[in-house]
Amino acid sequence: MNHEVLAIRHVHFEDLGSLELVLGERGRPVRYLDVGVARIEAPNPVGASLMVVLGGPISATDDTFYPTLVPLLAMIEKRIAAGLPTLGICLGAQLIARALGARVYPAAQAELGWTPLTLTDAGRASPLRHLDGASTSMLHWHGDTFDLPTNATRLASTPACENQAFAWGDHVLGLQCHPEIRTDRFEPWLIGNASELAGRRIDACRLRADTAQFGPTLEAAARRMFGEWLDQVDTKS
Repeated sequence: MNHEVLAIRHVHFEDLGSLELVLGERGRPVRYLDVGVARIEAPNPVGASLMVVLGGPISATDDTFYPTLVPLLAMIEKRIAAGLPTLGICLGAQLIARALGARVYPAAQAELGWTPLTLTDAGRASPLRHLDGASTSMLHWHGDTFDLPTNATRLASTPACENQAFAWGDHVLGLQCHPEIRTDRFEPWLIGNASELAGRRIDACRLRADTAQFGPTLEAAARRMFGEWLDQVDTKS
C-alpha cells in the first residue's frame, strides 16, 4: 500500500477542503478521482492508505440514473472488508451506510445551513469531540438520511437528523455534515447550488454571512478532529 489518499469527488467544489491541509502537512499526497471524468473502476480500492468519498447533489440510491454508484459501492465494500481507513462525507457517508446494508431515504426535511452537533457519549470520547456544538457550529447540506448501520456507533445528531456521524469498527467514519468546508472557498457552493437555494427559498446572503461567522472556528476544529482520527487509524491499520 502506498501513502497516497484517494478522494472520490462528485462535483469540483466539494473537495477535501480544510482536511486536505492536514494531509499536506503530513506529506500525504491526494489523488482526486472526478466521477464522470475518470473511470470509476480505474483505481485499486485497497491500494491507497485512505479513501475518502466526498459529497454531491445526487441520491445514494439513484443507480438507474447514475451508473457510477454501483461500482463505487463495490469499491467501498472492498475497503471496509479489508479493514482499511475509509471516510465518507455527506453523499459519501450515505454510500458507506448503504454498503453496510443500511437504508438510505429522503429525510423528513432537508437540512441546509448551520446547526451545532450534539455528540453522544461515544462521540465525546472520539476525535469528534473537537466538533462538539458547545464549541463550534456545523454546516449541513443534505436532503437524504440513512438508518444507522448494524454494528455502527452513532457519534452525533442534530434535531433534524439523528445520524449525523457514525463509526463502524476502528477504520470507518461517516459524516453526514460538512466539517471540511473552507470559508474562503464557499462561494462556489452558493453558485453551484443556486437553483436549489432558490427552490428552497434559502437566502444565499444569509448563508454566506453565517459561513463567514462560523466557518473559521469550524475549520480549526475540523483540522484537529481529522488529525486525531488519522493518528488513530494509522496506528491500527
